[in-house]
Amino acid sequence: MLSLKDELTNFQTLMMHYECALCEIQTKIEVMDRELALVQNRNPIESIKSRIKTPRSIFEKLDRRGIDFTVSNIERYLQDIAGIRVICSFIDDIYKLRDCLIKQDDIVLLEEKDYIRYPKNNGYRSLHLILEVPIYLTSGKYMMKVEVQLRTIAMDFWASIDHKMKYKRDIPNEQSITEELLYVAEMINQLDRRMIQLRDRIDKPA
Repeated sequence: MLSLKDELTNFQTLMMHYECALCEIQTKIEVMDRELALVQNRNPIESIKSRIKTPRSIFEKLDRRGIDFTVSNIERYLQDIAGIRVICSFIDDIYKLRDCLIKQDDIVLLEEKDYIRYPKNNGYRSLHLILEVPIYLTSGKYMMKVEVQLRTIAMDFWASIDHKMKYKRDIPNEQSITEELLYVAEMINQLDRRMIQLRDRIDKPA
């Protein structure tokens, strides 16, 4: 479709811009992890995963909204083309990283959704940020949007299992399974908070 609209080159350039923005954000997060590891005597981050949406996924998301598949519409209407998921050890690490990120003078916080304090109805927990970050290319400076998701290991485990079991599938007894997943999500939340208490007890001077 983009080839027919003579936009293929523009699309490839835009995707390259998003890839550069991902590199910028990931580098910032990795630097913070190293610095905080020295201060806290432990790494707050367990793992970092990043991705660029596929052309098919981009097309389908625009199509669901009734929006034409053009490069300008991609930039205008989609905020999660570039995404990075940061898996943290503890809940308070999530908010510390969030604060460190948005304090940087070249990052703009466009949107924040706190599904940790205010979980989704199905029990999903995570902190979602839409950030704007500059990239510097030979052709100039560009401000690009990146979605950052921060969650604990336990939250990520729950979200992964929920996705694998339910995504685009017809499930018998779906209501009872949904209720059970919600119950498990609350158990995981309690586990995360108990782990903070245990960490603080371990770190407390004798």
